[in-house]
Amino acid sequence: MPSFDLPITPPTRVQGLVAGAPSAGGGPELPVFYPASGEQIATLIEDSPQTVAQAVAAARRAFDKGPWASLSVEQRQAHLYACRQVILDHADELARLECAATGLLLRELKSRHMERAAYNFKFFAEYIGQAQGARYDQSAGYLTTVARMPVGVAALIAPWNAPVALASMKIAAALAFGNTCVVKPSEQTPLALARLVQLLQDVLPDGVIHLVNGRGHVTGHALVDQPEVDVISFTGGTHTGRTIMATAGRHLTPCTMELGGKSANIIFASADVERALDGALLGIFSNNGQQCLAGSRILVQSSIFDAFVERFVQRAQRLRVGDPTAEDTELGPLASLAHMNRVLGFAASVAADNGRLLTGGGRRDDLGNGYFIEPTAAHVPTGNAKVAQEEIFGPFATFLSFDTTEQAIAMANDTAYGLVSYVWSDHLPTVTHVSESMRSGVVWVNTPMMRELRAPFGGMQASGVGREGGQACERFYTEEKTITMPKSPPPLRALGKQA
Repeated sequence: MPSFDLPITPPTRVQGLVAGAPSAGGGPELPVFYPASGEQIATLIEDSPQTVAQAVAAARRAFDKGPWASLSVEQRQAHLYACRQVILDHADELARLECAATGLLLRELKSRHMERAAYNFKFFAEYIGQAQGARYDQSAGYLTTVARMPVGVAALIAPWNAPVALASMKIAAALAFGNTCVVKPSEQTPLALARLVQLLQDVLPDGVIHLVNGRGHVTGHALVDQPEVDVISFTGGTHTGRTIMATAGRHLTPCTMELGGKSANIIFASADVERALDGALLGIFSNNGQQCLAGSRILVQSSIFDAFVERFVQRAQRLRVGDPTAEDTELGPLASLAHMNRVLGFAASVAADNGRLLTGGGRRDDLGNGYFIEPTAAHVPTGNAKVAQEEIFGPFATFLSFDTTEQAIAMANDTAYGLVSYVWSDHLPTVTHVSESMRSGVVWVNTPMMRELRAPFGGMQASGVGREGGQACERFYTEEKTITMPKSPPPLRALGKQA
């Protein structure tokens, strides 16, 4: 039975950072596991509600009294570029820490996740250099300007499936527009993000960024329930998102929520089938299947259904599952034991919905105590099946067959979610009609995942509220302020002067 070595020796204890110093903690010790072996590799010190309040108060002081919000654009850009350089200089270390906590493939973390994290800071540094204001002088004798001011303290809550890549988007955006922030990683995968926040202390003014650790119902709840938090950005599950919004609503705190997905990947007979096959495999098996934008419902036109599914299954069965640090591994472990058992539970539901497993559905016991499962695919007769409606968040594809374009659209929209959709066809009228008919925030045509940071990204329905991206982040992390003044002293009515 294989034994997989750790990609790096992680710190024994992981603590939060408040005002540049290790946090007081105050909560219990939580175990952090290496998904490839199932062994505990670190201990996370949970931050109590009192410690969270201290972090938010420190962020508030830095915003109200520190220099960050009032820096010039050029000064803030210099800090953002320094943050980018920190990530590039420590990319190998951060990737290995991320691998140790998440089980994601090390080569992907190095080549994609850390490069993306660094680019996020570069993007927003460049974006604020092109920021525009507004001036109105239609009213005779008056000048009105509209400025965008930083909101204040941002609570940034990162998911467990790609902590650094996704949290860095939030951090870079919040800082770019002059805010201070308190970052909370997932308690399951805190290693790399904790190290990144520690590194950023060296290139940012005091008090600009803080880190708190712990479980969602303890540390996370305390963070979003702080009245001095001005905005909340969360990426994670839909259930948790609803809970956060309910709590934030008591304080009228604005939120952006990137939540779950059950994305349709529609493959027409008019598609380039080779590219569509490659895209379908990438769409469900990349990131170990653990991504909200996975193309988990694969809808294939009936005339090519059997041949397409047969080839997909053959390719899935050849995927190299194993050590996430090995260069030739294509699918690593799931992030936790509980999540692995949850994903495996979906395989048991297929037969109850009159479907059949096409491949996989079991744990890879030959790979030791790690959280490895077989690449899995199922065929169900209707979109009402559990595996076609609920987010699985693993390497588990669900196939459905359709005949007509309108049937495909109806099947694709038959879900509570609406994050992304995929359309594969070389017939322009089909692509146009389907893209405009999909109830999802993003539609990718003839390509797997491609993120354009200038464009808004986010979901409809149960997939979220608000958007991320250039202008979307500017609107969220700033408040518009209208200032009106006369160009010369106007005549005023002299009230109360008569005896």
